[in-house]
Amino acid sequence: MFHFIPDLKKVKDMFKQFYILLVLGAALSCNAATPKLKKVPDSTNLEPTVQQSIVCKTVAEIISKYNYKKVDLNDSLSIVVFNRYLKGLDENHSYLLASDVADFNKYKTVLDDDVKSGNLNDIFYMFNVFRKRYEQRIKYSIAQLEETFDFSKDETFIYDREKLPYAASVNDLNADWTKRVKYDMLNLMLASGDVAKNKEVLRNRYETLLTQSSQLEADDVFQIFMNAFTESVDPHTDYFNPTNAANFSLEMTRQLEGIGATLQIKNEYVTVATLVPGSPADKSHMVNIGDRIVAIAQGKDGEFQDVVGWRIDNAIKLIRGTKGTLVRLKLLPQGKTAADKPIIVELVREKIVQQEQLVKEEIHTYNSNGKTVKIGIINVPAFYSDYKGYKSGDANYHTTSRDVKLILDTLKSKGVNGVLIDLRENGGGSLAEAISLTGLFIKAGPVVQVRDPEGQVEVDRDDDPSVAWDGPMAILVDRFSASASEIFAGALQDYGRALIIGTQTYGKGSVQNQIDMDKVIPESVTERLSSIAGGNKTAETKTVMVDGKQVKVKIAATGSESTYGQLNLTIAKFYRVTGNSTQHKGVTPDIKFPSVIPLDKYGEDTEPSAMPFDIIAKSDYTRAGDFTDAIPQLTRLHDQRMGNNPGYKAMLDDITDDKKSEAEKSVTLNEAELKRQRDAEEQKSLDRDNQRRIALGLQPLKKGKIKPKYEDLDFLKFEAGQILTDYINMDNNITHLN
Repeated sequence: MFHFIPDLKKVKDMFKQFYILLVLGAALSCNAATPKLKKVPDSTNLEPTVQQSIVCKTVAEIISKYNYKKVDLNDSLSIVVFNRYLKGLDENHSYLLASDVADFNKYKTVLDDDVKSGNLNDIFYMFNVFRKRYEQRIKYSIAQLEETFDFSKDETFIYDREKLPYAASVNDLNADWTKRVKYDMLNLMLASGDVAKNKEVLRNRYETLLTQSSQLEADDVFQIFMNAFTESVDPHTDYFNPTNAANFSLEMTRQLEGIGATLQIKNEYVTVATLVPGSPADKSHMVNIGDRIVAIAQGKDGEFQDVVGWRIDNAIKLIRGTKGTLVRLKLLPQGKTAADKPIIVELVREKIVQQEQLVKEEIHTYNSNGKTVKIGIINVPAFYSDYKGYKSGDANYHTTSRDVKLILDTLKSKGVNGVLIDLRENGGGSLAEAISLTGLFIKAGPVVQVRDPEGQVEVDRDDDPSVAWDGPMAILVDRFSASASEIFAGALQDYGRALIIGTQTYGKGSVQNQIDMDKVIPESVTERLSSIAGGNKTAETKTVMVDGKQVKVKIAATGSESTYGQLNLTIAKFYRVTGNSTQHKGVTPDIKFPSVIPLDKYGEDTEPSAMPFDIIAKSDYTRAGDFTDAIPQLTRLHDQRMGNNPGYKAMLDDITDDKKSEAEKSVTLNEAELKRQRDAEEQKSLDRDNQRRIALGLQPLKKGKIKPKYEDLDFLKFEAGQILTDYINMDNNITHLN
């Protein structure tokens, strides 16, 4: 996703009038009478908080006044929100009854009024009904494990029920879930014939689902609903609760402040899954993969908080924190039991850079017409920026353009002839980084145009005349290349600076501003909420599972998360220097590959609430080159190679099979027939993998043999490099940079 951060003064001016209204509105909402939450019998009823009510009302106010689309919060939008929320709860129509949905229908045209007033009781009631039905289904599944399964019958299980009506009765649901459990069991039976062991595996799986359901919190419900609300306005206006806001920040900066361990839940224990090399946890030599964290404390004197049975995100909140602060862990090493005394480890939090998510390089050598050509391939996973590190003077701070510049220097020293930038699955990020990265390959000039809701257009330029790479280059894109990726690829295509290879990109041409809700909601409201909660501003109450029982605990604040979360608000639309928007249409490659990602399922043009394509006046820019004459010849050479390439044929066959699979809605429950189908699919998959291997000059694998761990079978990447090689070897190639 792409995010544009305008000047802070502009943001303050934008919301200046809104602040005054908000102080009154939010303060009043603390005292305003709202309807009581309708309780769901025989259910643990989650309830909305006053804090969530204030956030909802505030977000609704901001969106109605400042979203680029200027959407009215009316009954028409309410129906869209209702349908999205219902889909978010039970998309597959597997849990709710038709009578439940009929009961919910009374809220169809009132959700707009609910968000404007901050009334969340209606959506929490809907969720509590869903949760009750969900747990009923899981408990029914556990009960079915007492039955004897007959896998010789010619039965069929319909797994895709999205377009089917909701079940009319519990008996109808039972009939469906009997087959669902049978299918789960059949999958295990195909791997092992031990019935008792397979039933125990399923029992543990289902009981884990019940535990996870019991750990759901009001924040989870609120996030699901806010997703439905904001996405009904436009696909890229998003609200993130405090936990998700922190995770979003990690995505943008590619770093966090913590101890450098990834965690997972195993048998109700928060367990160390991996360690980041050189991190505090790794350097301590006291934290190991498989260790179980049983308690966490802040600082030298903080009390230990028992975290057995906790959700993983609540434990992470306590472990993450500000660089330089101390966190203490009680650990049970592998092999120790709950009766053993845990060890205590003290760790000072540090900045943890997620190296695996940064820009990477590789070099591939091509032999063409007796010539050896070296292509430097740079994988750019996102447009990230450690702005905080830059401001603090960190000599090792990371940004996309800075990292790419260093890699280009390395590639030049190794004598590469061309550079391929791989933007596949790059969903975007920082606008500033998209501009800076473009500037590495062009002389000074406009890069992107941004139009605000009033129609005013700002042209963002690269003002640095220096060029990091002036040789031949290409950019590889796919359907998930979006936003900042489209700005970069579109600009270099418009300048005639790079060949664009791949498939049509996503088509996200909107601009978002990150709004910290803590800076929007006045301190007076925060203090009032604190007094309502008993004056404790350093902890929040969460319900966790301990030994199968729900227990309320206090989670101490570590300073690593916000209080109210973050709103990413669509405030503008961006355009290429030609004046064309990338909205809906994206960037069209010069040389096209078939799309392995379904174009009719993913992309801006599949989003009902997306803005349309349009055109504004072009910028004053000078093209650096022109591939027009080269593209037909390059396409011909590419087509000739693909016509006889077994890897290409395997890819086309996969695309065809994927389309067939999309149309399938059911599966057989006959063991012999399903085994026959699975064996055939497994053989087909092996044959196609071997086709790819042969195309890349690798030896085919025999059935059952595991392929080498670090083997690269990325056929499209190699072909993109070959296309760039073809261009380099052309006699009439263009001047690379004027």
